[in-house]
Amino acid sequence: MRVLMTSFAEQSHFSGSVPLAWALRTAGHEVRVASQPALAPAITGAGLTAVPVGENPALHTVLGAVGGPMMALHDRADYLEKRHERLGRDFLMSHETVMTSLFYSWINNESMVDELVAFARAWRPDLVIWEPFTFAGAVAARASGAAHARLLSFPDMFMSTRRLLREHWERGTETEHDDALGEWLALTLERYGCSFDEEIVTGQWSIDQMPPSVRLSLEQPLVPMRYVPYSGQVPTVVPPWLRSAPAWPRICVTAGMTTRYTGAPSTILVDDVFDAVSGLDAEVVATVDPAERELIPSVPDNVRLVDHVPLDVLLPTCAAILHHGGAGTWATAAASGVPQISLGRVWDAVYRSQRLAELGAGLYLPAGGVSAESLRSGLLRLLKEPEFRLRAQELQAEVNAAPSPNEVVEVLERLTARHRSRTAAPA
Repeated sequence: MRVLMTSFAEQSHFSGSVPLAWALRTAGHEVRVASQPALAPAITGAGLTAVPVGENPALHTVLGAVGGPMMALHDRADYLEKRHERLGRDFLMSHETVMTSLFYSWINNESMVDELVAFARAWRPDLVIWEPFTFAGAVAARASGAAHARLLSFPDMFMSTRRLLREHWERGTETEHDDALGEWLALTLERYGCSFDEEIVTGQWSIDQMPPSVRLSLEQPLVPMRYVPYSGQVPTVVPPWLRSAPAWPRICVTAGMTTRYTGAPSTILVDDVFDAVSGLDAEVVATVDPAERELIPSVPDNVRLVDHVPLDVLLPTCAAILHHGGAGTWATAAASGVPQISLGRVWDAVYRSQRLAELGAGLYLPAGGVSAESLRSGLLRLLKEPEFRLRAQELQAEVNAAPSPNEVVEVLERLTARHRSRTAAPA
């Protein structure tokens, strides 16, 4: 098969596709990874073949534009599935309008979609696998006659809110309703002689890397796949201090890599963390950007500052992790069986954090509830209460029970043969 994978130019949204890309390559399939030029070094750094398309989205500008409205929306929402039905029509409409106008249409800009469609029509992939915000992949698949699937590296909050919005429309009395996402995609597809239907939003199926207890039940065609950590283009080197067991219980503290790449604000305040861990009978490994170290007045004796360390190597040696709630960090901790304190603030990060606490595999500290005292209390609980470790190991077992990327390839081959259409829209 020829497989075209695509993501908008953000490292953390691309990283989740690398193990599957290599599983496809080692099975003998041709793979190309398309994104805006800014992501090309990350793609080639993973040993994959990059196809730069379109203009780079200004992620600082995008996040600045969407940040305020999205924070206002998400701060009043409870994302646990059993209460998700309480999200009203006005919230859902506002959410989709904000996301479409200030995010989706920016990261899938016209030049990116145009060039991706042109490449797909020339290269003729059998399958397009797209990051779930990169709707350009679905458009390119429709325009070239390829099968297409979404690759999920986080709980499918997007599809959940979309489903609820459609249910509100179906229950309502209005004969017409505003569908910001559908209208934008319909106008985009018209440029290539194609029409819109809900499959452009949902994909023909989804490849889901979430463990079952965290996965949202959306009655969508689904291919489960085990999450395999990938550290990105930063050097993955085991330092000497990590080659032997720690003398004290080890705690990892990280704000992830996304804040470094995009300039997005972190939910973790270094002063609070250092006050929380100072004097604990624990070794604390904190990842800190070198540029930020100069701003730190003092570091507790039990804290080791590092620029970067591969989490899948570090976490098996840890008794706990404190982090920002990011998808890759959360999933790597789950795969390592380590109890977590998660400080997720918006959308899927909130849901992941809440669900973690419900499962007993860690703690969630919401916005407004984070202080040196609450962090210290939470870390002491994770270190002293063995139930957290047991529940974290149960979550780890769920992760490991899913089919590996190599095992999923055969399923993708069958689904592609079933869904592929050789009748593409005229160029």
